[in-house]
Amino acid sequence: MKTAADPRHLNRIKAFKQIFARSFLDQVVDNDLATNTISHQDEIDEIIKKCAPEWPLSQINRVDLSVLRLAVYELLYKADVPTKVVLDEAVEIAKRYGGGSSSSFVNGALAAALKLTNRET
Repeated sequence: MKTAADPRHLNRIKAFKQIFARSFLDQVVDNDLATNTISHQDEIDEIIKKCAPEWPLSQINRVDLSVLRLAVYELLYKADVPTKVVLDEAVEIAKRYGGGSSSSFVNGALAAALKLTNRET
């Protein structure tokens, strides 16, 4: 069972924060999960565009976009992480750091992303 002090959870939060910070300024990233997510950002963004076609990337809240980028990276490249964990963590981070509708938006976009990434629930 995951706790607030779970190192994997804390690593995801750190990665999310670094991805978010890079959306404002180009800066040093020292988290492997964030580095890998950023290195695949073009591919990840294409999936996000398909998952939320009514929302251009420039109009998606940067918190939500950062959460989605991290989660889509994990869906694509971290087969060892269960899909349910990726989704639960993304929604939890969106609830904690995003706005009132962030968790719903992230959940809906990731439901669509599951089909595009060929991940099973």
